[in-house]
Amino acid sequence: MEKLQSKEQFEQMKNEERTIFMFSADWCPDCRFLDPVLPRLEADYPEYNFIYVDRDKYLELCQELNIFGIPSFIAYHEGEEAGRFVSKDRKTLEEIEDFINGLSN
Repeated sequence: MEKLQSKEQFEQMKNEERTIFMFSADWCPDCRFLDPVLPRLEADYPEYNFIYVDRDKYLELCQELNIFGIPSFIAYHEGEEAGRFVSKDRKTLEEIEDFINGLSN
């Protein structure tokens, strides 16, 4: 999964056709729980760009977006927020797939 490199890149990527940002941190055990399934998600949903956002590196961005728990996901479609799966709880592959399948495109 590509890692976010700058706030400018975030602004650019959210304006693309379909992008899902995963807010996470290396120290987060619930986030690391997802590591084995992330390649599968990217393979199963090739229409989306998946971008990893390090919560610690982009804390201000997380605050602007009301991301206070990780792992969390926000999807954008051509600059508009298409959906969010934001909470402090551990997520399962099935919950993430349900979130993606429920996005309004």
